[in-house]
Amino acid sequence: MFDFDNLREIWSTMKKNRLRTFLTGFSVAWGIFMLIILLSAGNGLSNGIAHNFRDMAENTVTCYPRYTSMPFKGFQPNRRIAFTEKDVDAIRRNHPEVNRISPVNYLSDTLSYNGEYMTINMQAVYPDYSSIMFLPIHAGNGRFINEVDLAQRRKVIVITPRMSGVLFRDSIPPLGQHVKLGNLMFQVIGIYQDNNKDMDAPAYIPFTTGQMLFDGGYQVRRIRFTLTGVDTEKASEAFEERFRERMAQHHRFDPADKNAIGLWNTSNEFRMWQRMTGAIALFIWIIGIGTLMAGIVGVSNIMLITVRERTREFGIRKAIGAKPSSILQLIIVESVLVTAAFGYIGMVSGIGLTELISHFMEMAEAASPGGGNPGENVSIFRNPTVNLNIALSATGLLVVAGVLAGYYPARKAVKIPAIEAIRTE
Repeated sequence: MFDFDNLREIWSTMKKNRLRTFLTGFSVAWGIFMLIILLSAGNGLSNGIAHNFRDMAENTVTCYPRYTSMPFKGFQPNRRIAFTEKDVDAIRRNHPEVNRISPVNYLSDTLSYNGEYMTINMQAVYPDYSSIMFLPIHAGNGRFINEVDLAQRRKVIVITPRMSGVLFRDSIPPLGQHVKLGNLMFQVIGIYQDNNKDMDAPAYIPFTTGQMLFDGGYQVRRIRFTLTGVDTEKASEAFEERFRERMAQHHRFDPADKNAIGLWNTSNEFRMWQRMTGAIALFIWIIGIGTLMAGIVGVSNIMLITVRERTREFGIRKAIGAKPSSILQLIIVESVLVTAAFGYIGMVSGIGLTELISHFMEMAEAASPGGGNPGENVSIFRNPTVNLNIALSATGLLVVAGVLAGYYPARKAVKIPAIEAIRTE
């Protein structure tokens, strides 16, 4: 039965062979450390890409009018295409894949209340827009635009927390108050959560109200909608082709004229990023497993040398009555102690470093003000942490490798007769 005398003996052996013990432990710790760092880097890249798509559905399509570049049935090139609400109805009618849809008109104006004012971006939209662009309104912060607002052309507005803080200074509840947008009064009905804390995050009003009060007509600047059942790149390409053909029929331009209307399909970009991150993750796993295997080989070689150096010691032990099982037990426990202790050090070091990097990145993000420049809030690297189960599994694998690396040569050594073992140099 194993006791503390054996532990003291193992500790004494490790102190006498400090370099050997250090090299064995370093192989384990470095393998675990590098695996965690590599996997964390892959997770950080994947999290950064997912963060960039968080503010809209993965299958969002944005359509906007441009200028024709090809002549068509008597029409000259450079003709401007104009969208109206009829296009929104036609898209709903002709494309069953379309789930939620909203036209968008936008402008900048001055928003003021009781002497406080600020210049804001404003967008006139349908109620579906909150679901398309993920505009959350928490409990107690009112609501988004609804169908009644749209039908009655109500002068209501949904603002951001920043607008609320500037105009009301947190002294007056914003909901229900009337603010001045340009020369017109609008009632605040909601405050949506702006995750980007963007200084240029827009306020929202009903689309029909925006048409009536600001645009002086019924043109639509852009149309944004989500798709269902379009899950592959081939299906997306087929949908875009059908969509361009329908729009070409309606606006009389050549379907092959890609410049007539602009299409931005986020699902294409999302799939591209997914393929890229998948390839990077596979590469990282290959490198990480290679690093882990190098650690295993290092442990195996050092344990093999250790057993060979201690063959004479094993012979002396057997000569004075030690059982082969007790010798094997010493080797196995020593392997477990070294690999487990240094594996834990490598795991804690790797996780600690990734958590520290993640913490500093979060602090930097919190300290940096939002901005209106395109791409300012885009991040390709975020929260570079690793799953604890993976770290523990890798540590356990190296411990098992260390045990096996010590067991097989030790078993071979203890089978040597005591006299021959003692003669071994």
